[in-house]
Amino acid sequence: MSSLLAEIDQRTQLAGHNRLELLLFRLQGRQRFGINVFKVKEVITCPRLTQIPDSHPVICGIAHLRGCTIPILDLSLGIGGKPLPHDGSGYAIISEYNRSVQGFLVSGVDRIINMGWEQILPPPKGTGKDSYLTAVTEFESELIEVIDVEKIMKEIIGTSEEISEGILDENVDAGEQHILIVDDSLVARNQVKRVLEQLGVQYTLARDGEEAWQILLQWQHEGKDLPKFLTMVISDVEMPKMDGYTLTTKIRDDEAMKDLYILLHTSLSGVFNQNMVEKVGANQFLAKFAPDDLAQAIQERLKTHASQA
Repeated sequence: MSSLLAEIDQRTQLAGHNRLELLLFRLQGRQRFGINVFKVKEVITCPRLTQIPDSHPVICGIAHLRGCTIPILDLSLGIGGKPLPHDGSGYAIISEYNRSVQGFLVSGVDRIINMGWEQILPPPKGTGKDSYLTAVTEFESELIEVIDVEKIMKEIIGTSEEISEGILDENVDAGEQHILIVDDSLVARNQVKRVLEQLGVQYTLARDGEEAWQILLQWQHEGKDLPKFLTMVISDVEMPKMDGYTLTTKIRDDEAMKDLYILLHTSLSGVFNQNMVEKVGANQFLAKFAPDDLAQAIQERLKTHASQA
């Protein structure tokens, strides 16, 4: 396990090259699941847990690690499976999602694999909106399932999608302005969509960087002046087929699109992503998901874009 943890600390050079590394783990049986290594802070043998009265059943308890109190979630139970044993036989994947740190209880941790985002595919059609899969890939002739952790956390912890009354700026006129939303998570797309609807902004949705790129090319083919037509692109970083960093790079390399305003909206580490924003040429980075922060960033851009029209 110590060698596995050492590997996790050596991964940041992959970002910006449309590649990622997945930490593979098991919940029940032989099926393997994956989580992006960039979201993993450490993997530990499941520590002693303190029970929380009246907590959500998926929360096994809280662990005290290095002076911090961290909730531990039973990931098997979170996706509708059987609960995992709480006898200390499993592992806790300590991760950072959406501005919070939590641990995911799993039965076993396998290995780290290096892949291109083009090898990560959307879930098969027919899985439905209630599915907990955000992507799938193949490794050693086996289907690896990537879980939509944002969906699980919303169901367990809850996330407000309402903008606070004091944040809404009545002087901002959305008019005919348009925003492209790019995110592979249905939950995340709906969260951003809800903010835009409260602001009265028109939008188009894309499920990954490749789909967003094709939408942009189509608009370009239709003769749209993209910097005038499109107020901004709000893009996730982690996505099947093409990640947000690669999408940003392709936009910057296209003469007709290079001036588009790009906000990278992701649950990955803020410090790390700020460096990547500068590297690939995005305009702004914002950590998921805080509706007031997102609304403020959008309103500022709406005002600037309107003044340039």
